Amino acid sequence: MVGAQFAKSMALALNKPLIAVHHMQAHVLANLIGDDKPAFPFLCLTVSGGHTQIVLCQSPTLQEVIGETIDDAAGEAFDKSAKLLGLPYPGGPLIDKYAAAGNPNRFKFPEPQITDLNFSFSGLKTSILYFLNNAGESNVYKEEFKADEATKRKFIDENLADICASIQHRIISILLNKLKKAVKQTGVTQLCLAGGVSANSGLRKAFTELGKQNNWQTFIPPFEYCTDNAAMIAITGYYKYLAKDFADLSISPSARS
Repeated sequence: MVGAQFAKSMALALNKPLIAVHHMQAHVLANLIGDDKPAFPFLCLTVSGGHTQIVLCQSPTLQEVIGETIDDAAGEAFDKSAKLLGLPYPGGPLIDKYAAAGNPNRFKFPEPQITDLNFSFSGLKTSILYFLNNAGESNVYKEEFKADEATKRKFIDENLADICASIQHRIISILLNKLKKAVKQTGVTQLCLAGGVSANSGLRKAFTELGKQNNWQTFIPPFEYCTDNAAMIAITGYYKYLAKDFADLSISPSARS
C-alpha cells in the first residue's frame, strides 16, 4: 500500500502515466526477459506458493487463465508436505534437495481426478498425512495403522530421500499431465514455466524432457527471474506502456488477486 501510494503521488506530481502490474502476469512475462523467448501464442504453467495456473498468452497484454487450482497451490503442497516431514519453512527447496538422492517410484501417492484443466492438491496433502502417520503402511485413515511418534519419526528419517522424491514426483506429474491436456485442447506447443516453484530442479528437468519427447518448444526463466523479482515487474510495465495500458489514481493494490 505504501508503494502504491508513492507511485500514485509521483505520477501525479510529475504528470507521468501510472501503470498497474498484476503479480502473476509479471511471473508469466519473465519468460520474455533475455534473447531466448517464446513466440505467441504460448502456454505458461505458473506455479508458486499461492497460485497454480495454466495461462494462454496471445500477446504480452492478452492473457487468459484456462486452468487453476481449486484449493491448495503446488507451492503450498510442497511446503505443507515438508512441514509434515518435520522440515523447516520454506520446505519446498528442501524436498527438492533430498529428492535428488531418492527413488521417485518407491512410494505411490494418488493423482486427483479433477475435470478440465483445473488442479487440486488438498487430497494429495491428506494422503501424505495419513501415509506418514501410518509410518508408510497406508495412504488412508485406519486407526489400526496409526503409528506412535517414535515409529513415525524413525520411518521418516530412514526413508526421507525416497519420501521426498515420491512426493515431488507426484506433484510434478499432476502439473505436467494437465499441461499436456492443455496442449491437446489448444494446439499450442510453445510452453513456458513461471513462478517460484519453477526454480524446482525436478520440475525443470521433467518439463524440459516433456518438450523433447513431444517436439514442443520449452522455455524457463533463469533462476533469478523465477522467484519474485523487480525485472519481471519492469518488463510487464514496459509492455503495458507500449500498449498505453495506464491506470487512474483510483486504483488500489490487492494482496489476494
